[in-house]
Order: sequence, then C-alpha cells, then structure tokens
Amino acid sequence: MALTGRAALLAALGSLPVGLWEPGWAGLLAVNAPLAVACACDFALAAPVRRLGLSRSGDTSVRLGDSADVTLTVTNTSGRPLRARIRDAWPPSSWQPGTEVAASRHRLTVPAGERRRVTTRLRPTRRGDRRADRVTVRSYGPLGLLARQGTHDVPWTVRVLPPFTSRKHLPSKLARLRELDGRTSVLTRGEGTEFDSLRAYVPGDDTRSIDWRATARQSAVAVRTWRPERDRHILLVLDTGRTSAGRVGDVPRLDASMDAALLLAALASRAGDRVDLLAHDRRLRALVQGRSAGDVLPSLVNVMAVLEPELVETDARSLTATALRTAPRRSLIVLFTTLDAAPIEEGLLPVLAQLTQRHTVLLASVADPHLARMSNARGNTDAVYEAAAAAQAQTERDRTAEQLRRHGVTVVEATPDGLAPALADAYLALKAAGRL
Repeated sequence: MALTGRAALLAALGSLPVGLWEPGWAGLLAVNAPLAVACACDFALAAPVRRLGLSRSGDTSVRLGDSADVTLTVTNTSGRPLRARIRDAWPPSSWQPGTEVAASRHRLTVPAGERRRVTTRLRPTRRGDRRADRVTVRSYGPLGLLARQGTHDVPWTVRVLPPFTSRKHLPSKLARLRELDGRTSVLTRGEGTEFDSLRAYVPGDDTRSIDWRATARQSAVAVRTWRPERDRHILLVLDTGRTSAGRVGDVPRLDASMDAALLLAALASRAGDRVDLLAHDRRLRALVQGRSAGDVLPSLVNVMAVLEPELVETDARSLTATALRTAPRRSLIVLFTTLDAAPIEEGLLPVLAQLTQRHTVLLASVADPHLARMSNARGNTDAVYEAAAAAQAQTERDRTAEQLRRHGVTVVEATPDGLAPALADAYLALKAAGRL
C-alpha cells in the first residue's frame, strides 16, 4: 500500500481552513474522514497486484556498446482495470549512467482480462551476465489517492558479449591471407611449405622448386607451387591473473587481449587452422576445444563474456602444464600476458623451455600509451622525472622482450587499438615463413 502525493496534497489543503475557522479534533475529523473514505474506496477499486501475470521475452545476448530490448508482458486476470506504474529493476551496469530512471520505469493501463507489453531497453556498460531483479508494480485506483504495491520475480538473463571492435581489420587481413594462399587476382606465387600444384617453369623461378620426376614425365620443365600450411593447431592462452586487471586507457588489459584473440581466431579459422582457447591464472577458468570453423568464433565470444580478471598471481607452471595437455602435438601457442619483468622472470622464464621445445610460442602484450606521453614530457621538474620513470619502465620491458626472443619466442607489443592488427600480421608472417 502506498499513499500518493495527491492524497497528501488534499490533506494539506484541508488543514488550512481547519486551522483558520475550526481548530481542533472536530475540524480535523470533518476534513480527514471524507478523505480517508475516498482513499479506502480508491484502494478497493485498484486492481490487485498479486494476481497479475508477468512474463518476459526478447534479447538474450548483446554486444557491449549495443542495445538489448527485453519485453515484459503484463496480464490482468482481475475484474478491475489496471492503472499502474512499473519499475523493471536491473543491475546498475545495465544502463549508461544517469539513464536508469527513464529506462526502467513505465506507465501502463491494462483493461480487465487483457494483457499489455512494455519494453525495457538495456545498454550495458560491462561484459558478463546481467540478470533481471524484481519487478515492482504500483496499482492505482480511479482517484489516484491510494495505491496497491507489490513485487514479482520474473527471471531473465542477458549476456553481454565482448564488442570485437577489431573486426574492422578482418577484410584487409583476409586479403593478405588470400594473397599468401595464391588465390587473389594478383599473379604472385603462393608462399609457404605445403605443396599445392605443378605448373610450367618460367625464367626467374627458384630452381629448387623444380620437380624432376614430373619433368621427366613430360616435355616441359615443371615446378612445384606452395601455399601456407592449413589445418594447423593454434592455442590462445589468456592470462587472467592480477596483471590482466590493470586498465590501459579506458579498458582492462584482459579486454584488449580478448579483442586481439578474437581477430586472430577469425583469421585463423578462415585459413583452415583449428583454434582452441585456454584461460588460466591459478586454475583453469575456461576451455574451448574442438570447435568447427563456423562455430569457433561464437563459442569464444560466449565464453569470454563471463571471464573476469582474478586478483591472484598467475601460476606459470600450472598454466604451462595445462597448455601442454591441451596441445599434445606441435602448435602455435599465443600467450596473452604482460611484459612486466617480475611475472616473466620469476614465473614464465623458468618453464618456458617446456613450451618452446615442442611448440612455436608467440607472446602478445598490451602496451600503455601513457608511457610514451610521459617519456616525451618536458617543461618542469615533475615532467622530467615522469619522463625518466617512463624511460626506465620501457627499458625494462624491452629487456624482458629481448630475453623472451633469445628463448625463441616471438613478441608482439602494441597499444590496445594496435594489438589486434599487429598480432594478425605476426601470425601471417609466421605462416608465410612456414614456421607454423
């Protein structure tokens, strides 16, 4: 039960003549008794809240940054018309800041025995599952003096997926892949180490590509053409430890790594390679394995949606052992982690040989563009100290990267916006060089 502002206003207006002409209990009773009777009648004529039927339909997933519409169907099973205000409650991160009140509150009139629909538009600001909270209904009578109020649990979940902003780079990377594979209109010989076909020799061809057996069977000299290897295994390893929680610009490192991983997965699956995903810190957080080319990207996006950084130190030995079990034969292992000296030198380097002796290892790290801005700062004492600190930090990262390269690891470091295309280029370079 809820008293409306209209009833309070009438009571306040009625108290004025009482105070002027008839102060006392008799005057108060003369004003408030009719108002109380009117409120009671209004309450009795309001449609009951508990007997309402509520159900949901609409979107169950949405990319971060897009909108999702969830429809609430209200069925009035009583014999009285429903005049209601409805609050459809969701977690605060389901809307842009400041828009919750306008998006979650609705006015609704439902005649007796009928149903109506209202739509709540969500625009989430974070990845993950957003679960609907209670629906609060306030049912008013015809006078609008006193309202019935109650809540209903109407469960619904909207999964907020990673935005995959780097998909804009996919067409250009696919064009490069087709060029490597010898399937573009540009008449260039395909690179790689997997045999493709035979063709006639032309001056300028590498004599090492001549197929002498095929030449002996025909009158012309035949050469082999090659294409990048297909059906190779790529294991994407996301480090979800404490270093992945650091924010670079407006996004956590983990989100930037996910975006780069999605672009590489889309490119590799189009190239005919098999892609798996492993997320690990002290224990296994997620595993996507054995998906077909058409199903791998939706599976990765769905799993990544609920991944969050854990504020614990990553167990490099456990991560390495899990990666080796997941990739039993030679593979490209792409490790998304930090280039900070301590986690690499104390955690990864002691176990790195177990990976590099069996697999090709590529490490992708998110660089902080703020370091570059700090290193260029001048003008006062504070700016000079900031520039020195940024230069020292970058020197340590460069030294760590050089240590990894000496162990045979390909290192890719770029800002959040540049990591995805840089990683795709590194993958294509490895494929063209026949190192996968």
